[in-house]
Amino acid sequence: MPVNMKGRSFLRLMDCTPYEIEMLIDMAIDLKKQKRLGISGKNLEGKNVALIFEKASTRTRCAFVVACYDEGAHPEYLGKDDIQLGKKETVKDTARVLGRMFDGIQFRGFKHETVEQLAKYAGVPVWNGLTDKFHPTQVLADFQTIKEKFGYLKGIKFAYVGDGRNNMANSLMEGAAMVGMDYRIVAPASLHPEKELVNECTEYAKKTGAKITITDNVAEGVKGADVIYTDVWASMGEEDKIPERIKLLKPYQVTMDMLKKTGNDEVIFLHCLPSFHNNETDLSKKFPDICEVTDEVFESKHSLVFDEAENRVHTIKAVMIATMGK
Repeated sequence: MPVNMKGRSFLRLMDCTPYEIEMLIDMAIDLKKQKRLGISGKNLEGKNVALIFEKASTRTRCAFVVACYDEGAHPEYLGKDDIQLGKKETVKDTARVLGRMFDGIQFRGFKHETVEQLAKYAGVPVWNGLTDKFHPTQVLADFQTIKEKFGYLKGIKFAYVGDGRNNMANSLMEGAAMVGMDYRIVAPASLHPEKELVNECTEYAKKTGAKITITDNVAEGVKGADVIYTDVWASMGEEDKIPERIKLLKPYQVTMDMLKKTGNDEVIFLHCLPSFHNNETDLSKKFPDICEVTDEVFESKHSLVFDEAENRVHTIKAVMIATMGK
């Protein structure tokens, strides 16, 4: 059944109901099938979409562009040096200008307050393509990948390992609480998430049967897991913290031994990408111990990271259709 969120913005998962999250994922699965059958949609025909990027992007940018073209919309890329956002013009003024010209706005950048202001003043749907606090469109793709593999979301045992206070850990915790997962953040105490968000998700979990666990114990955190998830140890803008993060997070590197600790041979590995899993990038050559996952795991049968990356297109398409489509 299609979900109608017409005119609404999508800034964090808790902007939606659990039903809407499930329906967006089901819509994305259906859109993926249609695309593979060569069926082109026209749900966004005649729409113009502004894509604002303060941060560099591969998957988010490409997914929005492809999703727009697949459904008949025109995307306009606006890089940090292309517009006056926050420099000569306030976010409020930029929102009111773009809202008069475009039917929807995507923002990928730093402060979550920026995307909130855009949504408040634009008068058209605004979608969070990533902020320092949340990354909701990525989680939809993650959950689509899990549902395609296991057939369900409720009751999935999900272990996020690594930097437990970044935007991915936050959004995954929100999503897990909403759909009824057994969610564990496995991280050193200094990188645990904000207590306010943990409390909010724990309260929500009471309604859905979800379970939220925050631990620094790897063996305890990954036991019985269906999903092991990690992210880079230093997010964009935190490059100066790399040496200390390596020292702190090396015990949380995702290895084949960690996967064996789950006791589940069907466990899957997910990662939002980009990933340091070998020493073939410029940064990993400079910091050889930066790899948050071993190449053995990344290239193994357990890894569904490229299915997950592909699913960014379909879930983003679902969000745009639900909020801006015909």
